[in-house]
Amino acid sequence: MKKQYLWILLCLMAFASCETLDQEPESTATKTAVFSTESGLKLYTNSFYSMSFLPKSSTTGDAMSDYLAVRAVETFLQPGAYGANLSTGWDWKDLRNINYFLENNNDPKVPAAVRNNYSGIARYYRAYFYLEKIKRFGDVPWIGKPLAIDDPALYGARNKRELVMDSVLADINFACENITAGNDPSRTTVTRNVAYALKSRLCLFEGTFRKYHTELGLQASANSWLNDAAVSAKFIMDNGGYSLNTAGGPGNSYRQVFISTVPVATEVIQSSISDLTLNVLHDANWWWTSGTYGAKASFTRTFINTYLKLDGTPFTSDPAYRTMVFKDEVKNRDLRLKQTIRSGDYKRVSGGVQVAAPPLFSYTFTGYQPIKWTLDDTYYDAGSLNNNAIALYRYAEVLLNYAEAKAELGTLTDADWAMTVGKLRERGGITGGLLSKPTQVDPYLATNYFPGINDASILEIRRERGIELSLEGFRFSDLLRWKRGQLMEQEWNGFYVPSLATPMDLNEDGVLDVAFYQGTAPTAVPGVTYVNVSPTVGGRTNSQLLKNGSSGELIWMKEIPRKWDDKMYYYPIPQVDLQRNPALGQNAGWQ
Repeated sequence: MKKQYLWILLCLMAFASCETLDQEPESTATKTAVFSTESGLKLYTNSFYSMSFLPKSSTTGDAMSDYLAVRAVETFLQPGAYGANLSTGWDWKDLRNINYFLENNNDPKVPAAVRNNYSGIARYYRAYFYLEKIKRFGDVPWIGKPLAIDDPALYGARNKRELVMDSVLADINFACENITAGNDPSRTTVTRNVAYALKSRLCLFEGTFRKYHTELGLQASANSWLNDAAVSAKFIMDNGGYSLNTAGGPGNSYRQVFISTVPVATEVIQSSISDLTLNVLHDANWWWTSGTYGAKASFTRTFINTYLKLDGTPFTSDPAYRTMVFKDEVKNRDLRLKQTIRSGDYKRVSGGVQVAAPPLFSYTFTGYQPIKWTLDDTYYDAGSLNNNAIALYRYAEVLLNYAEAKAELGTLTDADWAMTVGKLRERGGITGGLLSKPTQVDPYLATNYFPGINDASILEIRRERGIELSLEGFRFSDLLRWKRGQLMEQEWNGFYVPSLATPMDLNEDGVLDVAFYQGTAPTAVPGVTYVNVSPTVGGRTNSQLLKNGSSGELIWMKEIPRKWDDKMYYYPIPQVDLQRNPALGQNAGWQ
C-alpha cells in the first residue's frame, strides 16, 4: 500500500493543490482513468492515508500537556512570547485533494454503492480535517468543493462553528452509513468501525466544548452531540467484536498494546504499523530515552498521585502519601502505573542480557520516567529504529467516550460503569468499585484538577481517561474541551527526597541509584547518579530544586513561568494568512 501511495501521489501532482485559500486554479488534468473504475477510486483514496493532518507514527503527542515536565517551556505558554507571527496550521492543500475526489466521484460506470463507499472514506477524512481545524482555530471557512483561482470564497470570511460542525457531522454520518468494510484484519485502513470511533471522539469533543465554554452560547445543543457520542460508541461496543487485551495478565496486558509490532487485534481498531523492509520506522525509544534528542519528558507527581490503590481507593486518602519515597509509593497501585513508568522490577535488555532499569536521571527530571511506548531492548535507543505499531483508535477510548458522554448527559447507570471504567480498572488489577458508579467525590482530584465538578462519576471518568490514555495525544484537547487550560500552569513536581547527599535505591535491588546534593558533590558512590539541587549554579537560578530546600518534592523549571490566558483556547490566525485575507479576522485576544 505504501508503494501505491507514492504512485497515486505522483499521479495527483497533475491535480495541483493549493497551500492556502488564495492560490492555484482548479486542475484541468484528465480524470477518467481514476474515476471510472473501483481500482482507480481505491488508489486515489489510498493517498489520503499520508495526509499531513493525520497522526501516523508519533508517540509524543502529549509533549505539551499538564502532566509532563519537559526540557523547555513551549513558546505558546510563555507570557507574551507567542503571537500571530509564530502561528501555523492554516494549511488547506489536503482539503483540496479530498474535495477534488468528492466532486468527481460520479462516474456511472462504477456502481453507486461502490462510489458511496469511497466517498465515505473521503468524507471521513474531511471530517477529521475540519475537527483538527476547529480545535485549533475555532471558526474556519467551510469549503466543500475545489476552488477555482477566481472563486470569491478564497477571500471570504470564516464560517461560524455551528455551520462547520454541522457539516462535519453530516460527513461522518455519511461515512458511517456508507463505508462497507466493518473490520480490516491488518488494522491499518479506514473501516466503518473507524468512522464510528471518530464520530464518538468528535461528538464528545464538541458536546463537552459547548457545555463548558458557556461564552459560546451553545449549551442548549451540547446534549445532542453528547447523545451522538454515546450512540456511536455503543455501536462499536455492540457490533465491533472488540475487547480489552488481557493476554499476559493485569501486569502486562496494558503495555503490550503499545509495544507490540503487530496491532493487538482484539483492542486496536486502527493502527499505524512499521515496516523494516520499507524503512518505515519511528523514534519512540530515541525520544523517550535520550537526554538530548527528546524533550526528556517526565510525569509530574501530582498526576502520578491520581493512580488508585489496588483496592480501588484513592492513593491520596493515606496521609503518608506526601512524604512517601518512590520505592514505596509505586507499590500496591493500579498495575498500569508500573506499565507506564520505570519502577519496581522493570528491566531492560542490553546485549541480550536483562538488566535492572530504575528511573535514570539522565533521562528524567521528576523520577517518573515513561516506558509506555519504548521497547525494552536498548538496541532501539539511538535513532529511528522502533518497529512497534502505534494505535490510532483503540477500544479503550471508545469505552471512555461512552462513559463520559453518558455521565455528562446524566444517564450513566451502574451497568454502564461496569462495562466501561470497571473493565478498564479490572485490567489494571483493581478489585474494588468495579460494578457500580462512584458516589463520593475524591477531594484530591477535585482540588488539584477539577474544582468546578461535583459529580463523582464525571470526576472518576476524567481520572480514568488521564491514566488509560496517557501519552496518546489526547490530553491537551481534553483540557481545551473541559475548559481547564489553567492546568497548563501546574507545578512540575517530582518524587519525594527525604534528605540530601543520601543515595536512594529506587527499585530495591540492593543497588544505590541516585542522590541529591547542594554545593560540592559528595564523594561518589559507584553507580550513583548525583543531581545538584543547589538554589543557584554558576550564578544562575537552578532549574532543579527541592521544594523545601533540603528535602521535599523535586521541582523542575520553576524559574521559567508558564501562563494560561483564555484566548489560548484557540490559536491565532497566522499573520501571513490574515494579511492575504483580512476578512478572516483575528481570534479574540490575539489582535
